[in-house]
Amino acid sequence: MEVLTSLLVGVGLSAACGFRVFVPLLGMSAAARFADVPLVSGMEWLASLPAFVALLTATACETVAYYIPWLDNALDTITTPLAVVAGTVITASQMEGLPPYVQWGLGIIAGGGASGLVQVATVAGRAGSTAPIGGFGNAALATVEVVASAGLTAYLFPAVAMFLAVCVAVFVVVGGVVAYKVVNRVLFSDLDCGPMGFAPDVKKAPKVPDVWQSFDRSKRQ
Repeated sequence: MEVLTSLLVGVGLSAACGFRVFVPLLGMSAAARFADVPLVSGMEWLASLPAFVALLTATACETVAYYIPWLDNALDTITTPLAVVAGTVITASQMEGLPPYVQWGLGIIAGGGASGLVQVATVAGRAGSTAPIGGFGNAALATVEVVASAGLTAYLFPAVAMFLAVCVAVFVVVGGVVAYKVVNRVLFSDLDCGPMGFAPDVKKAPKVPDVWQSFDRSKRQ
């Protein structure tokens, strides 16, 4: 029964890695560091301050990057193999007391398989949402993904649920602001931006020729 519970925890965290690679690792690090949740042998390094800071930074960068149109699709080529590796390691780390070939076999099949399937599904969903509207609808999908990853991690580590909720909220807001500014810069690159660069300044926009006046002038001539 204990082995089955560990396997389910590992698969759950691996599936969360399929949505966002670093969120489950950040949750494990925070749980070990601030809530004294014991980590299995070989994963104690997650409780260190450098590991926590590195994972927090990586989570922030990954979350924000997925809100930038076109960059999110390119990022999938990197995060897909990373998600499989992370899922394999997390699941294998939960299988203490088993022979190594069983431990890593379950890690690869169950953990790597779960994270890989979830990651492939999100990649397919992003490709489907990119085609019709050029990637601008991917922000909604990115929000669903990061919330799902944090939700699964918080369910398995309730002690850090509030911490993950705050982190996700901050990262989503920052990602939305960055995406808005990038889109404005791309779409209105020929216009002077308004305050803080959020929207084009209409007063400074180049004047559009009045077609009707030109037509009326040509008739008079």
